[in-house]
Amino acid sequence: SAIAVDAELDAAGLRCPLPILKTRRALAGLQGGQVLRVITTDPDSVRDFESFSQQLGHELLEARQEADRFHFLLRKRAD
Repeated sequence: SAIAVDAELDAAGLRCPLPILKTRRALAGLQGGQVLRVITTDPDSVRDFESFSQQLGHELLEARQEADRFHFLLRKRAD
């Protein structure tokens, strides 16, 4: 069952910490419970997104690699 995605952020080509900073900004524009898809090319982003979601309480629904791209699905925490 596919997860409905409310917004998408293409952070391909950006190095840490830019993908996280842009993700933080994108999540700020969403309602609690909405889902953001983020695409990155930085291998460090896997670890970054895990700690980012744990620290801020967002739910990391998915983290997968396809070729040279990393796909993340984050559900914004309900405030």
